[in-house]
Amino acid sequence: MKPLVYLVRALPGGIPAWLRERVEIRGGAQTAPPRQKLIEEAAGAVILAPTYLDRVDDALLAALPTVRHVASYGVGVNHLDLEACRQRKVLVTNTPGVLTNATADLAFALLLAAARRVADGDRMIRAGRWRSVAPGDNLGVEVSGKTLGLVGFGRIGQAVARRAAGFSMKVLFATPEEVEFPGAERVSLEELLARSDFVSLHCPLTPQTENLMSRSRLRAMRRGAVLVNTSRGPVVDDAALAEALADGHLAAAGLDVFRDEPNVPKAYLGLENVVLTPHIGSGTHETRQAMARLVWEDIGHSAAGEPPAHPVP
Repeated sequence: MKPLVYLVRALPGGIPAWLRERVEIRGGAQTAPPRQKLIEEAAGAVILAPTYLDRVDDALLAALPTVRHVASYGVGVNHLDLEACRQRKVLVTNTPGVLTNATADLAFALLLAAARRVADGDRMIRAGRWRSVAPGDNLGVEVSGKTLGLVGFGRIGQAVARRAAGFSMKVLFATPEEVEFPGAERVSLEELLARSDFVSLHCPLTPQTENLMSRSRLRAMRRGAVLVNTSRGPVVDDAALAEALADGHLAAAGLDVFRDEPNVPKAYLGLENVVLTPHIGSGTHETRQAMARLVWEDIGHSAAGEPPAHPVP
């Protein structure tokens, strides 16, 4: 019998024919089923394929005792209980590398949009509020030549640094790892916040980074600075950020990720100086299909009894 694979949601590009020849596939609806229905549908599955939106915890693994491989669509793993997977000897894979450029592009797009009030201007025109032109209207802040601080400096952080070079920006970065990068300076987080005109977050969500951007750290940023977050929502204290945007301590923010997606804190919705996008850091046709391809390839390896290409330690 072919090993059974359960897809929690449909992945872009469809399921390749070569994979259907090797495994039996269930699931794959556009939205994830309720937990109990998922458990019923996935009964007997050897491989579970969730996305970054789907929580895989010890209770789910206990209810699906035949699962030996969690093939996750996405690079982040904060939605997975990795310790429970280790305890149950469940292999975990993800999709690193292929989403670097798309996410870096979006981070810089949010930086520019927030700095130059792009979304604010769009709303003004659509609402019919643009009735005159004056030298002091709709002023943003300059990007070229400013200082960009990158919190986290892995693949995506470094890709953002390369983009910043095209704007003649001075790049600072804070990371626990020893990294050398031409044209960028490694500093402490405290120094980065004090010196940066723009701060972009690229760290994974861990117990150490949850609420990393606390009220005190947001207040330690330069007055008039801009914050961008394309990492994970819980890295930022939402109430404190909304407060800093409302009272003008921060000029603007660009946010692609939120603590309780798809819910967005109401405080952000009433602010004109925050640009909001619905977790689309990897949201290009090319990238999302490449992510799916990595999932299919690792499922194929696993089904054949071969080591996967992208195991999570």
